[in-house]
Amino acid sequence: MNFKLIKRIILVILLACSMPAAAQFNFKKVIGGASKAVQAVVISDADMAAYVKEYIDWMDSHNKVCDEKSKYTIRLNKLTQGLSDVEGVKLNFKVYYVTDINAFACADGSVRVFSSLMDIMTDDELLGVIGHEIGHVAHKDSKKAFRTALLTSALKDAAASQGGTVAKLTDSQLGDLGEALVNSTYSQSQERNADDYGYDFLKRSGKNPWAMALSFKKLKELQDKAGGEKNSKINQLFSSHPDLVTRIARMEERATKEGIAKPTK
Repeated sequence: MNFKLIKRIILVILLACSMPAAAQFNFKKVIGGASKAVQAVVISDADMAAYVKEYIDWMDSHNKVCDEKSKYTIRLNKLTQGLSDVEGVKLNFKVYYVTDINAFACADGSVRVFSSLMDIMTDDELLGVIGHEIGHVAHKDSKKAFRTALLTSALKDAAASQGGTVAKLTDSQLGDLGEALVNSTYSQSQERNADDYGYDFLKRSGKNPWAMALSFKKLKELQDKAGGEKNSKINQLFSSHPDLVTRIARMEERATKEGIAKPTK
């Protein structure tokens, strides 16, 4: 696996809503904080829901979605059987047949897994990634991140008129929104809370919560392959997040204390 692919898979567990390379966005661009004027814009829950739907529809139309007969779709459907909703939000799963290695979940419960990620992860490792991302949805981290990205990118030059409804986003605005989501990050407490929720969610759903630790172990292996240079992009990604060693230990300790058997390969 080359360094470029390793960088991308590390993004899986750090980002809630990320974009595929096929969309050709500049991942290196750093999105700045919202201006006071933009922060003052009020977006209703109904408008937010409409924007999220528009974004997901756009993503689904700009990536090849595996059909029901695809081996990837069949595998994902089997893997996620019983994962129907989270905190009242209905979940829906699709596979993008793309070369990038990634996955994301959005505030409306849309979970998208990339086929190349499925190629290199076991079922348990994939469940860990999915559980973590669902944790961000449950705690509304995904919704907050989407709103921030919306205001600092797609709507920064086209804020809502007073008492009016913001117009439908253009392709360019949707592209800017996707780039802002790529550059968004969560706090350490948000990441830990998403880990814990993912563990509990998988357990309640009849899945083995060891999946959380196993997914982090896979990511740690990839991080180790990238080397320990402080200036490496992968290690920079972890500068504001709980380190994987700690996350692995926390999830393993929980599963061990609860007497849950570790899955065998």
